[in-house]
Amino acid sequence: MANHKSAEKRARQNIKKALINKIRLSKMKTEVKKLSLALKNNDASLATELMKKVESIIAKTAKPGTISKNSAARKISIYAKRVNLLAGKK
Repeated sequence: MANHKSAEKRARQNIKKALINKIRLSKMKTEVKKLSLALKNNDASLATELMKKVESIIAKTAKPGTISKNSAARKISIYAKRVNLLAGKK
C-alpha cells in the first residue's frame, strides 16, 4: 500500500488508466470480431464497410499507447489484405 500522498495519487491514477485501457481494448476486439465474422461469411460489402471502422478504432487504441504502434499497423495490414482479397482488389 502506498505511504506517501503522491504514491496514493499515482495508485488512483493507475486504476483509472487500467479501466480506460480495458474499455479501449474491449471496443477494438468487438469490432475486429465483427469484421472477422464478415470475412468468414464472405460478405465483401459488409467487410469493406467494417474495415474503415476497424482501422479507425485500432489507430485510436494505439494513439494513447494502449497497444503499440507496430501492433496496430500489423493488425490493420492483416485485415486490409484479407478484405482486399475478398473484394477482389490487389
